[in-house]
Amino acid sequence: MTPQSFEPFEFEKPLFTIQEKIQDLMRVSNETGIDLKAEIDNLTIQAESYREQLYKNLHPKEKIQIARHAQRPNTLEIIQQLSPDTWYELHGDRSGQDDQAIVGGIIGFMDRPVMVIGTQKGHTMKENLSRNFGMPNPEGYRKALRLFHHANKFGMPIVTFVDTPGAYPGIAGEQHGIGIAIAQNIRELARLRVPVISVVTGEGCSGGALGIGVCNEIYMLEHAVYTVISPEGCASILWRSAEHATQAAESLKITAQDLLSFGMIEGIIPEPLGGAHYDPQAAIEAIRTSLTASLTHLLQLSPEELVEQRYQKFRKIGAFQDVQLSQVQA
Repeated sequence: MTPQSFEPFEFEKPLFTIQEKIQDLMRVSNETGIDLKAEIDNLTIQAESYREQLYKNLHPKEKIQIARHAQRPNTLEIIQQLSPDTWYELHGDRSGQDDQAIVGGIIGFMDRPVMVIGTQKGHTMKENLSRNFGMPNPEGYRKALRLFHHANKFGMPIVTFVDTPGAYPGIAGEQHGIGIAIAQNIRELARLRVPVISVVTGEGCSGGALGIGVCNEIYMLEHAVYTVISPEGCASILWRSAEHATQAAESLKITAQDLLSFGMIEGIIPEPLGGAHYDPQAAIEAIRTSLTASLTHLLQLSPEELVEQRYQKFRKIGAFQDVQLSQVQA
């Protein structure tokens, strides 16, 4: 895909202005026969240099914009490329519901069956309405839990793909037990005796992400974000206004680069320059490479080692300071 395929973000507009000038010069050269090759080459070099620097130095608020791009590859597209010939989708929570915001099933990967579960967004308004914009209801987490248990019973590794603004916050979700559903998933994921790998492909927000994200290893796409709350939600709580979302995004430390530096994720999966939406196939191949390396390593561990490694991974997250009892009493 070319940059012109998408409406540019505000921070991308200077780059698009340079590219438009290049196209104008090429058109003039073709129409008049004037040799403008030197000017075109010079502007092309400037554009490429500016583009590289632009995407290497993105502010967290700009990464969020890329992570939320409507054409970013979603779970079903990733599955289709990872396993074009083997995809058995499994439906329902066995209580009469089938939440379309979470999809799951069995694929063939590395010559073995692998259970894949992920939140699903759409590219159009119609698709997003049918998928509830990737915000699962309790029924979605119960469907995921059923598939976790199925994979554990038959010794299948589990891969989850996370791209959600959070679990659905509506009244129906509360009435149906969204908090309990997420808590049960977290508990059961911690107990699984098979490898569990999670890839954050876009947004990973709040308990909506943790409901399928407690795993042995976590990977994030280069411009993905992972956070306890969206910057807009954080700003609304702390400053009583979503206008402070930019400040909140920086303070929350939500980028893949931040989380890798804290030791909370195992690796960053590179994206094509500008974001995964410019070349989804290349982005998915990068996901394949990371999953292959991760699964090769985790399959060497025993079930007991997998459970212990997963426990220790989440147990050490955070910053702790020893305090003497006398100091507390004083």
